[in-house]
Amino acid sequence: MTSVAQTTPRSRPNGWWGMLIFVAAEATLFGCLLGSWFYLRLLSVHWPQGGIEPKDPAVPLVLAAVLASTSFFMQAASSAGVRGRTVAAFAPLLLALVVQAGYFAYAVYDFRADLATFSPQDNGYASIYYMLLGADHVHVALGLLLSGWMLLRLLGGLTPYRLTGLRATTLYWHVVNAITVVVMVTVVTT
Repeated sequence: MTSVAQTTPRSRPNGWWGMLIFVAAEATLFGCLLGSWFYLRLLSVHWPQGGIEPKDPAVPLVLAAVLASTSFFMQAASSAGVRGRTVAAFAPLLLALVVQAGYFAYAVYDFRADLATFSPQDNGYASIYYMLLGADHVHVALGLLLSGWMLLRLLGGLTPYRLTGLRATTLYWHVVNAITVVVMVTVVTT
């Protein structure tokens, strides 16, 4: 019986390329949203508009860094999967999921707290603020679903198909983590 590592082709599988195309489209979406942020910022005399208090940057930046650190766990899971080591892939994937879920729980809590203070209809700042953070949070939620799905699939062992899913999920998280860092730095520093 051959292992997954021995049957893995040298080129990237189609599922990985499909994920690359998807995350490239999502990065383009965020590029447009960030462009809108800076456009509104440059046209505004006061920022944030409407007397909205700027966020304290410490907590959001630390949390974004913590989320970004899960890329190391995801890469460790992917590397273990490529070597055909299911248990070694499962553990860092589970650890990444726990950290990602913690980030998401706080992000939703903070988002709801902001909604109690100002609404998206208040002004341009509020509108783009909620759009940027909301889009980012949706992508983190999708990543949580992908990570959870991969954990469940790995319980049945590692196959070439599941390895492709693990590698695609890892790519997704690398991009989402990078986007989250850019969004948080933008929101709290500009």
